[in-house]
Amino acid sequence: MQEIQGIVEDIVFQNEENGYVVARIKEKKESITIVGCIPYILEGQNLKLFGEWVLHPQFGQQFKVNGCEEIVPSSIVGIERYLSSGIISGIGPVTAKKIVEKFGEETLNILDTNIERLKEIEGIGAKKIALICESYAKQNEVRNIMIFLQTYGVTPNQCVKIHKRFGENSIKTVKENPYVLTDEIAGIGFKTADKIARSLGIESNSSFRIQSGIKYLINQFCGFGNTYVPLEILIKDCVDILGVSKEEIEENIYDSSVNGKLKLEKVDDKVCVFSISYYYCELGVTKKVLSLALSKYDDMGINVDEEIKAFEVNNCIEFAPSQKEAIRGAIENGVEIITGGPGTGKTTIINCITEIFEKASLKVYMSAPTGRAAKRMTEATGRESKTIHRLLEMGISDENENLMFSRGEEAPLECDVIIIDEASMIDIILMNNLLKAVSLGTRIIIVGDVDQLPSVGPGNVLRDLIESKCIKVVRLKEIFRQSQESMIVVNAHKINEGEMPILNKKDKDFFFIQCEEPNKILDTVISLIDKRLPKFNASWNKMHHIQILSPMRKGMLGISNLNKSLQDILNPKNEGKKEKEFKDMIFRVGDKIMQTKNNYMLKWERIAGEGEKEGVGIFNGDVGYIDSIDEEKQTLTVVFDEERKVIYENVYLDEIDLAYAITIHKSQGSEFPVVIIPMFMGPPLLMNRNLLYTAITRAKQLVVLVGDLKAVQFMINNNKSFERYSLLKYRIMDIMESEEDVLIQEEESK
Repeated sequence: MQEIQGIVEDIVFQNEENGYVVARIKEKKESITIVGCIPYILEGQNLKLFGEWVLHPQFGQQFKVNGCEEIVPSSIVGIERYLSSGIISGIGPVTAKKIVEKFGEETLNILDTNIERLKEIEGIGAKKIALICESYAKQNEVRNIMIFLQTYGVTPNQCVKIHKRFGENSIKTVKENPYVLTDEIAGIGFKTADKIARSLGIESNSSFRIQSGIKYLINQFCGFGNTYVPLEILIKDCVDILGVSKEEIEENIYDSSVNGKLKLEKVDDKVCVFSISYYYCELGVTKKVLSLALSKYDDMGINVDEEIKAFEVNNCIEFAPSQKEAIRGAIENGVEIITGGPGTGKTTIINCITEIFEKASLKVYMSAPTGRAAKRMTEATGRESKTIHRLLEMGISDENENLMFSRGEEAPLECDVIIIDEASMIDIILMNNLLKAVSLGTRIIIVGDVDQLPSVGPGNVLRDLIESKCIKVVRLKEIFRQSQESMIVVNAHKINEGEMPILNKKDKDFFFIQCEEPNKILDTVISLIDKRLPKFNASWNKMHHIQILSPMRKGMLGISNLNKSLQDILNPKNEGKKEKEFKDMIFRVGDKIMQTKNNYMLKWERIAGEGEKEGVGIFNGDVGYIDSIDEEKQTLTVVFDEERKVIYENVYLDEIDLAYAITIHKSQGSEFPVVIIPMFMGPPLLMNRNLLYTAITRAKQLVVLVGDLKAVQFMINNNKSFERYSLLKYRIMDIMESEEDVLIQEEESK
């Protein structure tokens, strides 16, 4: 193995995902091209590189890097480049120049031993020194982690997350159990952790490796919305991924079950494998739902028909029979589900139910799964609505930084009635936490559209509860008279029934533009959002009121490409706008962005509206706009819903994405004045009726479909969707049937 040393002059190419780079370094007076995995490389670094010379047929002689060490820069130019790179928070190009001009070649020694001397530089105070000091210490620790992990394809951003999670114990933790990375660090899969483990001498058939692989595959399977894995599927996947025998997999599954790490349950000759958390969530929801549904509730002495009539008179409306049934059911039952599509009057029913309860001096709480849905509920009812997380007083535990709720069995919610909207979005974990905080005697009314896409998280809660037939369910079919004028509402119901929508009716709100070639569809979508629709209706702001919804992420009409194209048009590069490059994206001040995963640690500060002044938690699907970019601190500030300000460090930038176009799945719980949907052929399991129906019901004022009419017809005809593995319905029905058998036996014995 050969060795060279030099200063990085230029980074020609860098793959953020795997750390592979093509760069030029200067060794003495010669410029050398280097290639290989160097995940922490920066211009100005002085590197000692180990590897071999290779001859590339196109680019000539190159040095292929197998390993490297950083040599702390000693020249003034090298030190300034190093500090200017942004690797240390609080030091950007301007501050770096001042520091080097002041301390010269002693700069790094001063940072190591006497950082307080930075006060001698104008513009650097105690706060900034503290920031620089903390960042410099972390940077040294992170660099050591990077050196340790660089050959395994762990990205620099992931290394920072590893340090953030495990601190100074990072390397020790990874050496003891590399597989912990698959649980704790986003983007690190089993194969990467396994590569590290194998290099550390962990045998391929060791129980430790096999059980880690089993756990990983269960988590992957549940990531698609399932609460368990059928045993035969788990065994097959484990054999494929782990490369060991079926017998060894079976033995470790049963050992994990005996040790309480997994739960096996046999249902109709099928063995189901649960992670412990999802197993107990299903049990918890089953027990509490049945307890609430079967409890006796006090007769409030309300004449419901009189109250309904009074509400109709006061609001100049007339309820349909099913709507009256929903209102009566909410008063008479402990638990009720109200489900229906757009225009069926769910909000009006909520208003009537709430008014009746409040007249009876009962305390009513309103809630929804997301901030956007809770805000809409507040606007529609004129009453305060909170997210379920906020209702349960979410917090983070001090010991292990895990999510926790102040409200639960020991401290239940202090109310008489809870109304939950957009219930199709609630997964099994959130429902379990919610029901824990509901004391017996409290009425709970669950409202949602069961025909929309199910929750992003595991479970099929709303559908399972409806199909269990243990709860009073009212299905709303009639469309309110005023909603019948909307083609959005009419066509949503047509699509849900498997019928083609009515297209391009004059002076209506539902249009289709025929384009068959992907590039023409793209051009039409851009033209609509940039010129045609704002010209048609001046009140529609192209950045805030018009939303592109696509079925997919990839391809010309997937959101990745759409967002790049739309950013160039809607928020183009400008000398006056700061921007930040991250992976293959550019974030620019003014950009519309979306949080793509739940982050319970991110802190926010309220800048408008009512409620707590500060808090934690930004959730999957939250949409905001980039307010500012701080090059010195290497941070990016986003304002969500014009109310909450969040400062993102580099480590969290992989959790946000441009949101000029979003997937239909991510649009759940949202409403937009105008929705544009590109229509094209894609994977059959994805391109289905359920997806199209969900997309259309997101629009309030206008829907425009752009693309191939054959794709529209295909999606409407395709009523297949991914099967979700869940036992909630089975558990509830099993207990109900057992109760019925007991009652029958008691009757027969009399």
